[in-house]
Amino acid sequence: MCILGPSNSGKSTLANAIARKRGLEAVHLDVLHHLPNTDWEPRSKDEFIALHDAAIAGQRWVMDGNYSVCMPQRFRRATGLILLDVSTPISLLRYFRRSLFETGRHGALEGGRDSVKWDMIHHIAVFTPRNRKLYSAM
Repeated sequence: MCILGPSNSGKSTLANAIARKRGLEAVHLDVLHHLPNTDWEPRSKDEFIALHDAAIAGQRWVMDGNYSVCMPQRFRRATGLILLDVSTPISLLRYFRRSLFETGRHGALEGGRDSVKWDMIHHIAVFTPRNRKLYSAM
């Protein structure tokens, strides 16, 4: 099962809930895409795709995250898709709350600590509205 949606829409929380209820493995793409114990430093594209493809090779999983570079193969293996949507202002509010106050959240990077980053604010404010249309079309 794939869960897509904008940043801070609850994808990881929902993936964990479904995984617990259905006995599935929860796979968080942010964790696969970034190196542990860093400040969200990305892996190489090839390494990320290899980790992604290994995860979808399993029989029973629920995966949260977008990462369109891997969507075709993920969609071929998935038996279900959930598209979450929250408004851009709500997404920004949740981002600030998560970065400033929450610890131990679902899908967090091992050894990392969320912090407010201009690049993430820009991503949520500019790219999320564009991606909303793209994901709906998919």
